[in-house]
Amino acid sequence: MKNRSYISLTILGVFLFWLILPATAEVRLPTVSPEKVGMDSHRLSRLDELMDGAIKRGDFPGAVLLVLRQGKIVWRKAYGLSQIVPEPAPMKVDMIFDLASVTKPVATATSIMILVEQGKIRLWDKVKNYIPEFAPYLEEKGIPGEDARLFHLLTHTSGLPPYTDPKEVAAKYGDPCPTEVLVKHIAGLRKEARPGEKFIYSCLNYITLAWIVKLVSGEDLAEFSRKNIFLPLKMKDTFFNPPHNVRERCVPTEVVNGKPLRGVVHDPLARLQGGISGNAGLFSTADDLAVFAQMMLDGGEFSGVRILSPLAVERMTEIFPPLKFAGRGFGWDLSSDYATVRGDLFGWNSYGHSGYTGTSLWIDPETRTAVIFLTNRVHPDDKGEIISMRSRVANVVASSIVKK
Repeated sequence: MKNRSYISLTILGVFLFWLILPATAEVRLPTVSPEKVGMDSHRLSRLDELMDGAIKRGDFPGAVLLVLRQGKIVWRKAYGLSQIVPEPAPMKVDMIFDLASVTKPVATATSIMILVEQGKIRLWDKVKNYIPEFAPYLEEKGIPGEDARLFHLLTHTSGLPPYTDPKEVAAKYGDPCPTEVLVKHIAGLRKEARPGEKFIYSCLNYITLAWIVKLVSGEDLAEFSRKNIFLPLKMKDTFFNPPHNVRERCVPTEVVNGKPLRGVVHDPLARLQGGISGNAGLFSTADDLAVFAQMMLDGGEFSGVRILSPLAVERMTEIFPPLKFAGRGFGWDLSSDYATVRGDLFGWNSYGHSGYTGTSLWIDPETRTAVIFLTNRVHPDDKGEIISMRSRVANVVASSIVKK
């Protein structure tokens, strides 16, 4: 009887294990041959030659390249080295990259749009409603002009300068410098143009937006995006300030003070804030970004989990009509001077973003394709070249689509 009871309990345990497995197992995108989704393997294989040539030229030590189409991965490869110093090490497909400015759309703009959907903010709100110190553009004779609004921050048309000197900030306010203090400093900077008058790509816009997330939600950008974006999507390798248990998987960036930055954000203003910033600081893998890209392609939902409404995705990924000259959506780039990631073949409704460290993500809803191209081009001395390669990679991927 005891043996029968034991066997019955064992069978029951196995049954329960398989019953709960689908609910707890990690959901990832399936991998198929390119032909399964209307792509040409021979054409796509030109990526290998491109990558090998770039690494031999010294454009970057290594890369991870992932291509997905119609919800399926068709290309997922690592190339070259993850680091050169202190000693060479191979690149691996699951390595974690400092995304730099890809943080802007993936974490910051998405968080802002979630707050919009929750009815907690409006993009028409004036920035000074949240940051009273935010000085307006000064007209002739020092007369204050119109106030900037949240959509100006999102589209880089607020008039803020591109950056502010981190050494001056540290000397004045200390290192680390609290985000609230940095944002008040940014707010008081002289504006270079009237709101909505000129496109000036500025990290300061997104540092300001991250502080607004904190003011409205009570959580910093790292915690808010973790709870509302990355945990629901099971993007387990996406975070600010990577924990020490994954630091060995982090791809080192530039050598600073004699040591490569590994798992520590490269951007100086983000580093000054302790690694959590709206302009940079997010770390992730190609696999996690593939899930995020598919969520965007599926109208804000992935595997039954909704992050954004379809309308929010549409508004984020179209050129904002009142500011057509900027070529930007809410967080995403469509046709600004920075949109060379698109290449020459993907359509004008495609969108994406790039990062200073050598990262980029481009998404084409017309062909339901995404290209995730992650490199360590700033390692070890910030002399790598990536702009041309982003376009070339996009062109090879787009040319391999033979059935729309």
